[in-house]
Formats: sequence, structure tokens, C-alpha cells
Amino acid sequence: MIQIDEKRIHSTINERKPRSVALDGPDGLSKKIQNCAQKLSEEYQIPVYVIGDTSWGSCDLNLHAAETLGVDILFNIGHTIAMEKFGDKVVMIDAFDDVDFSEIASKCAIELKKKNFNKISLVTNSQYLPSVQKVKAIFESHGYEVVIGRGKGHLNDAQVFGCEFYPAYDSKNDVDAYIFLGQSIFHSASIAIVTQKPTFMMDPYFSEYSEINDIAQKLEKKAILSVLKAQDAKTIGIIIGLKEGQFAKIKALEIKKMLEDQGKRIMLIAMTEITDERLLSYQDVDAFVQVACPRIGTDNHFHKPVLSVPQAISLIKILKGEPQEGFLQIKHWL
Repeated sequence: MIQIDEKRIHSTINERKPRSVALDGPDGLSKKIQNCAQKLSEEYQIPVYVIGDTSWGSCDLNLHAAETLGVDILFNIGHTIAMEKFGDKVVMIDAFDDVDFSEIASKCAIELKKKNFNKISLVTNSQYLPSVQKVKAIFESHGYEVVIGRGKGHLNDAQVFGCEFYPAYDSKNDVDAYIFLGQSIFHSASIAIVTQKPTFMMDPYFSEYSEINDIAQKLEKKAILSVLKAQDAKTIGIIIGLKEGQFAKIKALEIKKMLEDQGKRIMLIAMTEITDERLLSYQDVDAFVQVACPRIGTDNHFHKPVLSVPQAISLIKILKGEPQEGFLQIKHWL
């Protein structure tokens, strides 16, 4: 069961005595966030707003909504990162899942011995970080050497985002396989793409594990195909994300210049939510590059090619006649 660190919310309110606060987080925590807001409202007798737009991560904090509401504190729940706050307004609140990995970790450790894996790395997303050391001990008890990759920037040790992979990438030459704690194809498939190593997703709820590389290969092929399709585009729309953590105007202008040097016409577009429905109205644009979130094009369906920054760089290399293999085998897809 996921547990929100409500003690930290209370201590922050008691210390700072805000006139009003807002709470936001991912859709999966919506009910718990609502319950937390109700309790805070009753206890402190101040306006407590639940921001109904989803928050996809530390790049998508809904800070504009908090400023529009005029709140003193925005509690972003469930996106544990190495930083505890952003500026004076945003406070990051942990939400950890206390599910027990013991059974599936023992099962996985025993069965993967048949594949002659001796050195593995454990990785996970924010909600299972407290389970890493316990799972590490289980694998070590079965004779494995276990590597916990070092965090960097926003990432804690063993933690990955959907677009940022330092703890996994930096150990890829030293391990035989990766074990992802949790049931997120979103995270585990990207680890397989970046490292090109066997990657297993360990699901504690159904007590099963699965190799994720076939799914990762399909996502990688989709990304490559989009790049190839964009070669013949005469007009390319470059989309600048308007969410505060996804705003990359300088990068957009850099890519604009490089594509114009290769003879492409460019339309600059600013957009908060990048969806196929919205892009269909741009009938004279043949392909898009979006500098907001690198997972948008690979994880969603679009009628026209929608490239991330690494894909755009790959396209530019193709247009220049340069090698472009391995453009996703990097630490950060931005």
C-alpha cells in the first residue's frame, strides 16, 4: 500500500503557517491526495486545493496552477527526487509503496541463475526506493554481486526516470543484467534500450517477473522508423513545451537552425499538452520535433512523425550523411 509522507506535510505547514496550500501528483495517487487534502482542510482551516491536472514528474509540477490560485505552498506528492524542494513554493513529498518483494525476489534470484547471470544491477522508480536494500540482500544471499548505480542530478541511487538513466547507464559495462523493481514497462523498457542488456521487470503484486527486451526493441524500432519517415518532410514543426520543467526554447532554436541548414522549412509551435488531436490541425506540417518530453513520441500514437531531441539529432545526422546509430543509448534523452 502506498503511504504518503503526511508527517512532512504537517511539519511544513506548522513551520511556515501558509494561508493556503495546493496538492498535486500522478493520477494513480489521486484518491489518496484527495483524502489528504480533506484532512488538512479540516485540521488547519485553510483553503486546500487539489490540482486536478495530472503531474507526470518533477518536470511537470503544475506550478502555474499554484501561482494562479495564489497558494503559499505546492506539495508535489509521489515524485521522490534527490531535491526536497524547488524554489520557495514547491515541496516534494515522498509516497512509498510498502509492498513486500521478498517472495518474487527469491524466485527471480533462483531462476536467473540458470541464465548464468552473476552480476546484476537493481533499479527502480521513486515509490519502491525503500525496498532496494532488502532486495539487494536477497540476491546477495543467492550468490549474486549486486550493483546499485549512483544517483546524479535529481536521481537518487538506483532511481531512474522515464527519460533519465544515470544509475543504469553508468554501470552497463559492469553487469550482466538489470532487475527493475515494480511493474512499470515505461521505466524498465527504457533501461533495456539505453543499456542494451537483459532487463527484467519484477512485479511484487503478482509475484512474477518478465524479461522486457522484446517490448523495448519494438519501442526502439518505432523511434527509428519515425526518424526515417521524417527525412522527406519539407516543413517540420518544432514544438516548445509550455510546462515549467519542459520549457526548452533555446534547444528548440538550436534544432531549428540545424534543420534549416539542411533545407527544411520550420514552424515554431508552443503547446502545453502535445496530442495527436492537436497536431492534426497543422495540415501543412509534415513532421514534428518536440523538445518537451522525450517519451511523447515513442509512447503515444501520432499520424505524423513526432521526434524527441535525440531523434531530431539522429535525423540531422542522416540528412548530413553522418552515422547515427545508437542515438538512444545515452544517459539522458534530452
